[in-house]
Amino acid sequence: MAREYSIENVRNIGITAHIDAGKTTTTERILFYTGKKHKIGAVDDGTAEMDWMAQERERGVTITAAATTCFWREHAIHLIDTPGHVDFTVEVERSLRVLDGAVALFCAVGGVEPQSETVWHQAERYDVPRIIFVNKMDRVGANFVRVLEMMKERLGTNPVPLQLPIGEGTDFAGVVDLVRQKAMHWDAANLGQTYQESEIPHEFHAEVALARETLFESVVVEEDALLEKYLEGQEITSAELVAGIRTATLKGTLVPVLCGSSLKNRGVQPLLDAIIDFLPSPVDLPPIEGEVPNTSSVRTTSSHNKATKNLPRKAGANTTRYSDDTAPFAALAFKVASHPTVDKLVYCRIYSGTLKRGEVIYNVGSGKRERVNRILQMHANKEAVCDAAYAGDIVALVGLRDTKTGDTLADAKHPILLESITFPQPVISIAIEPERASDADTLEETLQKLMDEDPTFTVGIDKETGQRIISGMGELHLEILTDRMRREFGVNARVSKLQVAYRETISTPAEARGTHIHKTDEEGIYGDVVLTVAPLERDGGFQFADETDETQIPRQYIPAIQNALKGAMGSGALIGYPLQDIKVTLTGGSCHSTDSSEVAFEAAAVLAFENAVRTAKPLLLEPIMRIHITAPDEHVGKVIGDLNARRAQINESGTQGAFNFVSAFIPLAKTFQYTTQLRSMTQGRGAFTLEFSHHEVVPAALAPGGQR
Repeated sequence: MAREYSIENVRNIGITAHIDAGKTTTTERILFYTGKKHKIGAVDDGTAEMDWMAQERERGVTITAAATTCFWREHAIHLIDTPGHVDFTVEVERSLRVLDGAVALFCAVGGVEPQSETVWHQAERYDVPRIIFVNKMDRVGANFVRVLEMMKERLGTNPVPLQLPIGEGTDFAGVVDLVRQKAMHWDAANLGQTYQESEIPHEFHAEVALARETLFESVVVEEDALLEKYLEGQEITSAELVAGIRTATLKGTLVPVLCGSSLKNRGVQPLLDAIIDFLPSPVDLPPIEGEVPNTSSVRTTSSHNKATKNLPRKAGANTTRYSDDTAPFAALAFKVASHPTVDKLVYCRIYSGTLKRGEVIYNVGSGKRERVNRILQMHANKEAVCDAAYAGDIVALVGLRDTKTGDTLADAKHPILLESITFPQPVISIAIEPERASDADTLEETLQKLMDEDPTFTVGIDKETGQRIISGMGELHLEILTDRMRREFGVNARVSKLQVAYRETISTPAEARGTHIHKTDEEGIYGDVVLTVAPLERDGGFQFADETDETQIPRQYIPAIQNALKGAMGSGALIGYPLQDIKVTLTGGSCHSTDSSEVAFEAAAVLAFENAVRTAKPLLLEPIMRIHITAPDEHVGKVIGDLNARRAQINESGTQGAFNFVSAFIPLAKTFQYTTQLRSMTQGRGAFTLEFSHHEVVPAALAPGGQR
């Protein structure tokens, strides 16, 4: 069961961008030109291969990240096409966690749009090397230079063109390759499968010379040998230049920029070449880091970490795994998906070792062993069975019943705990109930499957009404999920109106004591805890610190106290919404030699916490969204006036192509049904994107009076 291709010839990449920048269209061309499929699919007519869900084909938007493998220049490209809509940011987040490189698409008209900025920073968090493809150069209003300037200003990056467009908008005819100094024109008669190379037109000579000078200056500083040749005026060959660009890309000192029009079949083959030439193989990156579990004592932890390792409470020495087939097996489960014929598929990135069909592997977090019944290589919703998978592969596994997103899978004799994946909290909720009592069990099973698939989808019970409350990232997110319940799982359910997922916090420090003491003839119960609560910075999550010693509270009870406090964060003192942005410090307590227990200290900790929160001046928080609106000039005044009426804070406005744009921060509660209202204000010509930004205190006069 040897490899079909060496690990040096593997590329694990994703395509990321703002919605409608052309990700799926570009992926379709990649599949066509690499021979993976023999007919180009189209998003608009619902024939795109990677948009396989019924909802994706009906709406023309990517909802779930789809994986495939194709081949180019004797290299295997494991490709993930990610959604652009912010409601499905979970798909982007978990894809970037396991990818080695990314292609960032930007619209030549829209430039750096809000979601493209968001996914760019997501990639930065995971240190993912990127190349840029400026798509839609054929669109009216396309402006290559303006997009480059927007990248510098908004992304703080160093975009260096490897190509220049020959014309823009309706005049776009091809590209100039700055490395090989050739003009490229694609043949429309065979859907761009072939292209012609020619000398650079005379009118581009000055622009090309300037762009090549910028390219050389950006590259040679990373290679001493190249710098010496450059300073001495010696010729630098194309091969040397390509190697220098690769080095700088992997270091992150520059980002190569290409351009084209995927819809018009221009520029995709050079993009494939750039994926091979400039993005890393698994062995080009540092070894993956993790920790050996259960080898050290308790330490201060945080449940909210924006870019830090999300490791369990007990963790030990750092360890690493190299991308080597002979190393101990280690993989990360980054996605769980339902499947019509098996229990579920678990998508994994294998970082080290070899996995064979039928082997038993170890879930490091849960401590459970699971057997791999089948190994599948995925192409959207189709699959091919494999006998083995190797370091660097991205595969789907069948048979793992207890594995969830973010779990580490490893060799039981050589366990390693890899960095998990941190997901944003849901911001919007609806109540859902089965239409008939006979549907209750099916509804519960379906909700559990959807939660396993999507960590940003949660289910809870309203303590006052007893209703099931489902929460997600936005209106479209919940609309798609409830539609899937009906059509995919056959669940009949009633849903309520959308509700804001408020949060609670505190505004001042406070201290409290909690005691849980009970004595009977048979046994005694004794728990005594003193703690302080203090506010954290907004969206700071939950933190726990222990300042007691063994004489106050024995060490074996600390984990139980911490877990009880995390649970107590689920209900605040004002209305009962979940708490956040609180640090709890255990400062004192006492124990009894025979009557103390974990249960007693858990109860005492919850009592102390609730008492402290009530005296810490609790506040109600609401989710604030970043909204980006484009509209014709004649309607902008009306749009701004409407935003002001919705308590929005406008932070930027200007021109974006042929339209004007307005960016603002707006309470989520003021955005429901905004699609219809914006269309009405702009005669159907306005569009907007919405993504979560932060939480803010709800003005006292506007706080909901207990409505949940």
